[in-house]
Amino acid sequence: MAKQSRVQEETVHRVVHELKEGKLKIRGTGPKVKNPKQAIAIALHEAGASNQESPVKNRENLRKTKAKEQKGDTAANARSKKAHPPGRSSRRSRARPLNGLAVRPPNPAGR
Repeated sequence: MAKQSRVQEETVHRVVHELKEGKLKIRGTGPKVKNPKQAIAIALHEAGASNQESPVKNRENLRKTKAKEQKGDTAANARSKKAHPPGRSSRRSRARPLNGLAVRPPNPAGR
């Protein structure tokens, strides 16, 4: 097998880590991957290092994978997105009125 680039090694490492954590799924939505050989095949495919595809297709796969990683669409980030949807935090950032009254009374000096 040819030497992998640093980017390809990082992608393979991430996919194998997802397998060990139990988060790696077939095609992202299918059943969980349990076979390590299948996980390695998925990792090489995502990293664009597969010897079963053409160099053009490998470059395309790596480009798609990196775009997904930058957007945070990997399985490792899926749970954190579900727990904390964008735009919502656990704390409220604005002051809320209590029983129709302002939280802080207006300053009589106008400051």
